Amino acid sequence: MHELKVFAGLSNPTLVKEVCDYLKVEQGDALVSTFSDGEIRIHINENVRGKDVFLFQSCCDPVNKHWMELWLMIDALKRSSAYRITAVIPYYGYGRQDRKDQPRVPISAKVMADLTTTAGADRVLAMDLHAGQIQGFFQIPVDHLYAVPILLDYVRRKGARDLVVVSPDAGGVERARAFAKRLQANLAIIDKRREGPNEAHVMHIIGDVSGRDALLLDDMIDTAGTIAQGARACVEHGARRVWAACTHAVLSGPALERLNTSALEEVLVTNTIPLKGKELLCSKLKMLSVAPLLGEAIKRIHEEESVSSLFV
Repeated sequence: MHELKVFAGLSNPTLVKEVCDYLKVEQGDALVSTFSDGEIRIHINENVRGKDVFLFQSCCDPVNKHWMELWLMIDALKRSSAYRITAVIPYYGYGRQDRKDQPRVPISAKVMADLTTTAGADRVLAMDLHAGQIQGFFQIPVDHLYAVPILLDYVRRKGARDLVVVSPDAGGVERARAFAKRLQANLAIIDKRREGPNEAHVMHIIGDVSGRDALLLDDMIDTAGTIAQGARACVEHGARRVWAACTHAVLSGPALERLNTSALEEVLVTNTIPLKGKELLCSKLKMLSVAPLLGEAIKRIHEEESVSSLFV
């Protein structure tokens, strides 16, 4: 068995520490800094020859910097003769650009996959990719985890009356249906028309939310326009209480203002992206940790055991 080592970029140190605590290992010693002109400087400060390395990096804001850190660290580990390098990417930046939805646009999610493979990664561990087909963009194995078990556990403990799980758009129906099935809850779908990037207009709700507790479920909350409008639509259609749950709390632009003034009672998010600044002061945000899920997946990959039971 090759020795397990965990290294990380600078994007999410709290999550990395929690995962290391779960695995009962010390985080690998690496220098990640910048030269005076802004170029990223990487130096692995310990021997990794023949080691099974898991490299953490959430590619969140600043997205470009964090991707570059990841690729340069992969290259440094490869050139240091690591036995295997698994890129652990809790949040996959550029994941929304997964197809040509307009003429003359890039498929950016594919470019990120190509560069990660070219840098020298042997496999990828990701969580709640925006589109499942991103797994097929890689020429290396991809283990795709879902935060559903973490969110389900909290919702069950919180309790709800006549719960209905609401998909904020047609693209999220499969996710919401699976969530509702495990809770033995009803399903509703919001029909919306997107006016432009980061803009949405809610039309109507397919399904019954009247007199029920509604849970809006999505993979991420970016500017919070979709979730805020969805919450308002649920209230207008008679919902008793409205919550929201997502894996990735991107929270850019006017997101916090929209959440604070929305009809949402609580917003469940995970720590795939760290909360910082004003986000920590938002009373509606409830952050749940995915460290046990990621830690268990890393343990099983390292020990060559099945990871499929973690795919919910």
